[in-house]
Amino acid sequence: MADPLRVTIWNEYRHEKEIPKVAELYPEGIHQTLAELLGAEGDIEVRTATLDEPSHGLTPEVLESTDVMLWWGHCAHDEVDDAIAADVQRRVLEGMGLLVLHSGHYAKPFKRLMGSTCSLKWRENNDKERIWTVMPSHPVAAGVPEHFELVEEMYGEPFGIPEPDETVFISWFSGGEVFRSGASWRRGHGRVFYFRPGHETYPSYHDANVRRVILNAVRWLRPTVRIPDGCPNVEPLE
Repeated sequence: MADPLRVTIWNEYRHEKEIPKVAELYPEGIHQTLAELLGAEGDIEVRTATLDEPSHGLTPEVLESTDVMLWWGHCAHDEVDDAIAADVQRRVLEGMGLLVLHSGHYAKPFKRLMGSTCSLKWRENNDKERIWTVMPSHPVAAGVPEHFELVEEMYGEPFGIPEPDETVFISWFSGGEVFRSGASWRRGHGRVFYFRPGHETYPSYHDANVRRVILNAVRWLRPTVRIPDGCPNVEPLE
């Protein structure tokens, strides 16, 4: 029997405590909504971590025992300790999977891994978002229709990311914008997947298609190796 997939869900957990509309949608926090989704799977062990916990909930013990991390942040990216962001980056380079959600495009670990601005256009105006599955053969797209629709915050190109290894989803918005809304990269020995939906004032994490993508992505991000960085001095073989 395979070992359980150990998942840590990280969330700022600020909006849910400050904005009634967000608390209504996610009364226990976005992290708990996602934890319930993943925890219902028999082979996934879930823990959560939030910004205001000691070490942001990402102690060395937690990081060492995480196979896949989900990251949701928005209003307090600058409050994340640089050393902890570096530790998350290190674990991805060693093999840990990282699923970055929505406004996590500006999260310190994601920006460190991308090495770019990660900037974009945005508008919160109840736009219709039509998400197109442009790489249906990808494991993250398994069981996802050719397209599905949400009411969401608009994100638009240009998106300041390096060229993705794979672009799985592209969004069109009713204002006319388009956006690479599901993309992957290999960094070191680990994988990174970015998935756009999830503004806190919309019920996107209750949508069946969004939930399917997240579950697929978590499974796809499962590590295949754990190789710490090293720079050894070696003797010649011959």
